[in-house]
Amino acid sequence: MHSIYYKIIKLSKWALLLSPFGLFLILCVDNYILMEAEGQTFENTQQIPYNKVGLLLGTSKYLKDGSTNPYYRYRIEATVSLYKAQKIDFVLVSGDNGRTNYNEPLTFKNDLIKLGIPKDKIVLDYAGFSTLDSVIRAQKIFGLTAFTLISQKFHNDRAIFLANKNGINAIGYNAKTIFGKKALKTNMREYLARSKAFLDVIFKTKPKYLGSQISIR
Repeated sequence: MHSIYYKIIKLSKWALLLSPFGLFLILCVDNYILMEAEGQTFENTQQIPYNKVGLLLGTSKYLKDGSTNPYYRYRIEATVSLYKAQKIDFVLVSGDNGRTNYNEPLTFKNDLIKLGIPKDKIVLDYAGFSTLDSVIRAQKIFGLTAFTLISQKFHNDRAIFLANKNGINAIGYNAKTIFGKKALKTNMREYLARSKAFLDVIFKTKPKYLGSQISIR
């Protein structure tokens, strides 16, 4: 009985989202977040201001077919470019380490070291289970009131929105992104992710984990 009830609730939510009114709300939220982040992301290292720390938002290195995730590869390249241009001194890698055989932060660290970033300039946050967790933990755990987000523009826009609404002075450095059919699923999912971010701000959602403070120096 309970399983049937939850299935009905789930179907009702999807019906609302896919209704004309639901789609209208999603588009309104999407535009609002884009306006909130306008002018706060950068495409090249010459124009972007300096911040002590670059917050690298995690993703998986490999796709389901075993090939390298291009979003991962481009975030790595963007981070190295930003560091070598002396626009950041430290990299805070925030990602998912919720399973024993899956460690986004450490995977990023190993590849960043191979490309010339010293290991003592890389700090890992193993509890970045969501964009909200990564942004808020950078403030609450690592004591940052300003930082440079490193991800694709669509992701940076959402992260900047979350940062702004939590009193953080954040800018974004946009990694190269993906276009065409390969990006369709990610782009569609982003609409829902932005709606969730909007609700997270309204309901003051907290990160899954906090903990003791860690100084970056």
